[in-house]
Order: sequence, then structure tokens, then C-alpha cells
Amino acid sequence: MTVTHIPPLPVRDRAAGRALSPMLTRLAEERATGVLVREHGTLYLAEGRVVHAESLHSPGLDVLLTAHGTLAAEAWQRAAARTAEPWRTAELLLSEGELPAGALELCRLDTLYDAGYFALAPSSTPGRFRYDGGPRLGPLPSVPVVALERETLRRRLLLHRLWPDPATDSAPLIRADPAAPAPPTPRQRAVLDHVDGVRTAAGIARNLGRQAFHTLVDVRRLAAAGLVAPLVPAVPDPAPPPPPAVTDPDIALLKRLRDALEAL
Repeated sequence: MTVTHIPPLPVRDRAAGRALSPMLTRLAEERATGVLVREHGTLYLAEGRVVHAESLHSPGLDVLLTAHGTLAAEAWQRAAARTAEPWRTAELLLSEGELPAGALELCRLDTLYDAGYFALAPSSTPGRFRYDGGPRLGPLPSVPVVALERETLRRRLLLHRLWPDPATDSAPLIRADPAAPAPPTPRQRAVLDHVDGVRTAAGIARNLGRQAFHTLVDVRRLAAAGLVAPLVPAVPDPAPPPPPAVTDPDIALLKRLRDALEAL
């Protein structure tokens, strides 16, 4: 499988030192607290630092914690029923001894960088920020805005180097049939087993309980090996042209006769 056109690296501003999101940079300088809603995700800020991130393209903190036995799903559900936001649920679980602090901190950072990668993706609409007192700096880790942006750029470059066509990131995936396929690794085989022409990389990540970005890495490597490809939507056949108007010669003759008689 070959790529006929290599898209450019999806970085909005290539100038060195320029931020991915000028609004986010300004909020960090203001040490703002609130919620930044962008087209592909949401960032929660406390005193100018990112304390939480969410995206529809990335599994949530609950998925990563419960998928592999770190936490029972029932324990998360009980705590979530008492709180309004995922980071508060995590803090509650930590304070009540339901989770080891180290495991929760690592999972929290994984979720933050994973969802933050998608939240900072190039967008076609401006972001919206709501100042409020919701998020706060607490016992769980937060990251500076500059660190999140630097990691996001590093991840974009890595994906571009692995396979430069980003269509595999969001389209439903199908299996390809290369002439001499290289054997996938066990991790890639798990991803490949979920490729069914319906699931996207994000859906596969949720099914596997893995970070979405790591799944993108596996998918692009599989694409580079010719084992998967994005499903191309079928183009409907053009509508047939309307039938030509049928003119009855007898009717036309009668009309001409009528017009001639009226002219006498």
C-alpha cells in the first residue's frame, strides 16, 4: 500500500516559539481558572495549569482505571455518583484509600496528555473559555501549558514519521491484504483483532482500555506495514438525467392550426 500524496505535518503555526493555542497561552499567563472548550476536546485549568483534559477521541480516566483491574468499575461508579467531575471522583477515591496514590497519579497524567493531544488538534472554530472556581490545584498532578503543548507537538511529529496519512486516525478501519506482510507485534495484533470496518482508532482504544494516542501509533505502524487502511466511503452513482420531453406531432400541428385560425 502506498501513499500518493503526503499531507503536511498538521501544525497550525510552524514558526518557532509560537503556541498551538494563543488563547491557552494567555490563560496560562493570567493564571486563569476555568474550562477551555475547543472543537476536539476540553481543558480544565487551575491557576494557569492544566489539571484535567477530556476528548471524545480519548478514553476517560474511568476507562483506563477500570479496564485492567486497577479499580473495580463499581467503585468508580459509587464515587462518581457523589461528585460532578472526573478529577473530583479521582480525588475522592484517593482520599478514601480506594486507589494507590502512585497508580492514580500515573493514570491521571496519561489521561491528561492523551486527551490534551486531541484537544489541541487544529480546529476550524475558536475556543471558548468559561471562568469559574471549579478546578483547583489538589493532590493529583497538573502540568504547565507549555509542557502539554510541547508533548503534543512531539506526538504529532512521531505519528507523521511513522505514517504520514492521518486518515487512519479518525476513519473506520479495514484490514488490508499486503503481498508479504510483516508479522505484527502482540500489541499490534490486539489492535488488528478489533479492526472490523466499523471501529475507528478511538473505538478500538476504548475496547482495549488503552490510551488513544498509543493506539494511533499502533494503527499507523499497521498502515505502514500494509495491514490496515481507512475505509473510503462509497461515492453514490450520479442521478440519471431526466428523460427528454416528449412532443406529440399531432398536438403541435393542431396548435399551429389554431394559431393560424385565430390570426384570420
